[in-house]
Amino acid sequence: MQRSIRLRPWQKTALERFRAGTGPDFLAVATPGAGKTTFALTAAALDLADHPGRRLVVVAPTQHLKHQWAAAADRFGLHLEPAWSPRDGRLPADLHGIVVTYQQVAQQAHPLSTLATDAFVVLDEVHHAGDDRAWGEGVTTAFDGAARRLSLSGTPFRSDDAQIPFVRYDWDQAHADYEYGYGDALGDGSVVRPVWFPRIDGHMEWVAPDGERLAHTFDDPLDRVRSNQRLRAALSLEGEWLPAVVDQAHAHLTDLRSRQPDAGGLVIAIDRDHARGICDLLRNRHGVTPTLVLSDDPTASKRIEHFAGGQQPWLVAVRMVSEGVDIPRLRVGVFATNTTTELFFRQAVGRLVRWRSDGGARQKAVMFIPDDHRLRTHAARIAEARRHLLQRTRTAEDDLAADAGLDPLRPEGDDPDQEQLSLFEVVSATALNLDEHARPEWLDDDGDDLDEAAPTAGDGDGDGGNDALVITLATPPPPGGRRPGGFAGGDGLSPRQQRERLREANADRVLELVRLTGTSHAQVNGELNRLAGVGRVSEATVEDLQRRLVQADRWLDRLVGRRAGTRRTG
Repeated sequence: MQRSIRLRPWQKTALERFRAGTGPDFLAVATPGAGKTTFALTAAALDLADHPGRRLVVVAPTQHLKHQWAAAADRFGLHLEPAWSPRDGRLPADLHGIVVTYQQVAQQAHPLSTLATDAFVVLDEVHHAGDDRAWGEGVTTAFDGAARRLSLSGTPFRSDDAQIPFVRYDWDQAHADYEYGYGDALGDGSVVRPVWFPRIDGHMEWVAPDGERLAHTFDDPLDRVRSNQRLRAALSLEGEWLPAVVDQAHAHLTDLRSRQPDAGGLVIAIDRDHARGICDLLRNRHGVTPTLVLSDDPTASKRIEHFAGGQQPWLVAVRMVSEGVDIPRLRVGVFATNTTTELFFRQAVGRLVRWRSDGGARQKAVMFIPDDHRLRTHAARIAEARRHLLQRTRTAEDDLAADAGLDPLRPEGDDPDQEQLSLFEVVSATALNLDEHARPEWLDDDGDDLDEAAPTAGDGDGDGGNDALVITLATPPPPGGRRPGGFAGGDGLSPRQQRERLREANADRVLELVRLTGTSHAQVNGELNRLAGVGRVSEATVEDLQRRLVQADRWLDRLVGRRAGTRRTG
């Protein structure tokens, strides 16, 4: 089987550089929305075609992204199992590989090391391997024997005390083998959206844990602890700053939806209680029911998928959509969290930059932010790439920098002093400069040509018509040599979806057979495996599962027919 893939210019250049490399490791840093997944899966498909029998292992940051990677791989004819466990035994012969999380790698490094020997490994958002010492050690143990390791990141990162496995460092700076920044993507057109950052000042009053009563605007210079307290006061649902900002963001989203009916908005909250309060705020003030996504909710991935494919106006989350999640219809954001690191900020903004092929030539996005000096600095760095591209004159107001003595690249904790929240009390929080944003440049979608970069003609997945950027991929056979076959009722489903449906159907038949025969699950499963010539269900191919289902239905038909005959005789 063959399929044509249209690459963006950066993807083609990065792919050529990767293919020309002789070492096992390659780090590609590309801005969110640029197409790192397409680049990585193209590289994997070519490598697996060159090396028959080689496995593919993808490591993703979250459970949701595991399924997103598996779905993306389906489109390349690469069949990955996102629900792998060491207990499953061998991989089915019609699978190319698996998708796991960094947490899984830390817990199951040794079983993975066997499976990943001589494998092609993709480490998505590889900086997570340095989040926890156990994660870094797990990645090293699991993938030291891999043949190729392709590391991806959407955010340039610096080292800390725990360096990232399989990444080369020049002094304290991670060395990227290929880098494609936000400014590059804007310049290419039809890759990412330009993002504007309305910065909302405020006057906040609060009682600190030490009992001192304080009142400050965001313009007042404060140390880190007081800055964190001021930001928390602004974001409190007890004040008026956050409701006022949400009101303006909703008004802008409503205006956008008059032209793009499915345009969506994202609010990133502090924690689950804060997120629920923001949902209540949107419901009570604007009559809309947001989609709430919490990381500890087992239905979170389904909620994100439903929102991504729907037309609901607002998504409210804590961290679930901060990285990697693809929802191109998001156009408006509210940064309502007290997490102020540049890495998290860029990940959050990355949810808004993804270009839509059917979204027209003008696709501005807007992220409302508190005018906190740290967030102001992060936004300025992103906005500078946009301003440079648009050839705007940089004004003194645009020349934003961190307060003296603060290193904005240094990771900061949300609250380094672990202050006692029970002693923290918000007195008031009022937004001050909302009038300045009554009709700012970011609100005008019908401005002159300088308002945003003129995109090239294209479909959002390539350069729009350069045949030199189209490559033909021959789908590599799985290492086990068995290509997935279809089954009755499986039309339109990927092999991964067929496998899931067949496993569910087999489980249903086993329950019915247990009920009718009065025997145990183990006995029924053992007999079905014998009849179908299957060792274990977890090792079964799509074809094996279909054959096992046929045997189960025959068994059930015999039992039902026998019972009917008994009733007639009686």
